[in-house]
Amino acid sequence: MRRRSLILAAVPAGLVTLAGCGDDKADSGKASDSASPTDKSQYSTPSPKIVEGPLPAITAGVKFGEKPTVAKGSGQPSKDLAVKTLIAGGGRTVAENDYVQAHYLGQVWDTAKVFDNSYDRKTPLIIQLAQGSIIDGWRYGLAGKKVGSRVEMAVPPAQGYGSQGNAQAGIKGTDTLVFVVDLKATFNGTSSAKGTEVAQENKDLPKVGTNTDGKAPSIEIPKADPPKKLVANYVIEGDGEEVAADSTVLVQYKGVQWNGGKEFDSTYSRKSLTSFSLQQVVKGWSQGLTGKKVGSRVLVVIPPELGYGDNPPQGSGIEKGATLVFTVDLLAKM
Repeated sequence: MRRRSLILAAVPAGLVTLAGCGDDKADSGKASDSASPTDKSQYSTPSPKIVEGPLPAITAGVKFGEKPTVAKGSGQPSKDLAVKTLIAGGGRTVAENDYVQAHYLGQVWDTAKVFDNSYDRKTPLIIQLAQGSIIDGWRYGLAGKKVGSRVEMAVPPAQGYGSQGNAQAGIKGTDTLVFVVDLKATFNGTSSAKGTEVAQENKDLPKVGTNTDGKAPSIEIPKADPPKKLVANYVIEGDGEEVAADSTVLVQYKGVQWNGGKEFDSTYSRKSLTSFSLQQVVKGWSQGLTGKKVGSRVLVVIPPELGYGDNPPQGSGIEKGATLVFTVDLLAKM
């Protein structure tokens, strides 16, 4: 049972996918083919009562970021969601519908059997705390916690996998699940690139704003013909991991047409981030973002043959043969 054990459904969005309209189906955890319940109506519950315990002791790996060893549950677990902050962080406060980046370990209360953990993979999970995307125990238990915190939770079936359980993970419908979660980062509609500004000296290319306040950066189209080839230049260069051709990324972006500068798509106007695999977007995006660093803002100018050509998405407002201009903030690699 690997990363997808927590995930209920992929949460796609955007116009840049191959299909053009609607969303890609990239798994926000870039997970394996482990079993994953998808009928969110079975698992979504009203806001639960949250109590402080009981919770099993952590017997080893007690520091933030260390893989914990958690004792077997003692006695009967609470029927309510039990949540306790073991280490209080001082970072940004997590809110429902944020994307969180976290290391975690999950085990069964009665047996202490570990069914999932990200520490051994050495890659934290990035997942949205949204209804239908993740089990409700995480959605409610982590909201209000601060980045840098270690949180322990005991999740009853009603906020976990319901009476169905998850057979592939060895989770019965009566099992209470224990999680230890290290909150490394959180992202939402106000998130922006973080890095060093790069000079924009080519007057024949669009100039992109460098504000990092979560508001949409400006895009100034020059009075020049669009380039014939793909352009992908840093506006702000981050210091994170490089994005691979098969990576799934979490981004903020805005897209305009070269001709007239009319905006046709933006996460800023939706006030919601989007995630997708670079294998499921137009070629200009996949080629332009491959090799770029997480934390960066990138100007991407896409000629028609690497965009939508003569077949733009219906209702998008994109003209046939349009050159497209994007500013893309690479917030995280998933």
